Amino acid sequence: MHYVYVLRSVSDDGFYIGYSANLRKRFKEHVQGGSFATSYRGPWKLIYYEAYLEQADALGREKYLKSGAGRRFLKAQLAHYLRKIRSDPSR
Repeated sequence: MHYVYVLRSVSDDGFYIGYSANLRKRFKEHVQGGSFATSYRGPWKLIYYEAYLEQADALGREKYLKSGAGRRFLKAQLAHYLRKIRSDPSR
């Protein structure tokens, strides 16, 4: 399987969109600070992922989600979650 995933930084509420063929291993790398792109913004929560059979499909979806339209899609898709975390000061 091939995965496209979205992480949320607990420290700054920022997002990271990525791709991996092994989501569990990749998420563990993010959590342990083993990824240059995310090491300084943790801790991280996995908030969304999609699974694909073909790598090309997953990479295409990752590229889309990183675009303006893709970010708008994620905002709409995760609206309830985002509203909840922004209204809960203890999140």
